[in-house]
Amino acid sequence: MVQKPAKSTSTKVWFVGAGPGDPELITVKGHNLVKNADVLIYAGSLVNPALVAGSGAAVKLDSWGMHLDDIVDTMVQHAQASKNVVRLHSGDPSLYGAIVEQIEKLEERGVAVEIVPGVSSLFAAAAALRTQLTLRGVSESVIVTRPAGKTLKEDQIGKFSRLNSTMVVFLGTEKLGEITKKLACPKDTPAAVVYHASWPDQKIVRGTVADITAKAKDAGIEHTALLLIGGVVGQKKKGHVPSYLYS
Repeated sequence: MVQKPAKSTSTKVWFVGAGPGDPELITVKGHNLVKNADVLIYAGSLVNPALVAGSGAAVKLDSWGMHLDDIVDTMVQHAQASKNVVRLHSGDPSLYGAIVEQIEKLEERGVAVEIVPGVSSLFAAAAALRTQLTLRGVSESVIVTRPAGKTLKEDQIGKFSRLNSTMVVFLGTEKLGEITKKLACPKDTPAAVVYHASWPDQKIVRGTVADITAKAKDAGIEHTALLLIGGVVGQKKKGHVPSYLYS
């Protein structure tokens, strides 16, 4: 039997990674915190509703559309009242989670913060593709990046694509054409788009740098997907050298 955490005697907010979508892909610690929260502030539709429904929180707030100051005010108010406050982010909050500005404001107001990591969608996507992000003889490194947009003036996608490493592009589903035009790797480099990794409606589209944009469009994928580029994505892992673990 899992013991229910004791009521917090200090002023604290827990930042918890909800995982990529599947409600079972959350850490045991994260699950216990969500289940026993008094106040749950979650990241809208990016968090599986089953996790929200499974929380015993008396107060559940969807933060979609809320101003940063309003979110912080709410967390401070309840934390100072000795409530168990959980801020639930999708995936792992360290990747494009926008948590630092929240943490800074909380700490300025005397509220401590603890972070519980989650399973990132990039790992769920790799699992869906039944591959490794790093593979001996194919790619020894992983580059996690995003395209330029409203909050990023200039990206380094072209530069990164010259490094012969696995690339995982977040926040770029609506810009697949722009992204692939910037890539300096060969046009026959394997690529894949994974929509809603680990959700029931997950979609996987495989192709190459040359055709992945058209294939994703034909599949109706327009948002909430990851683009993965590199030899590890291909059905046949060219250059793969078996691990020393099995020698």
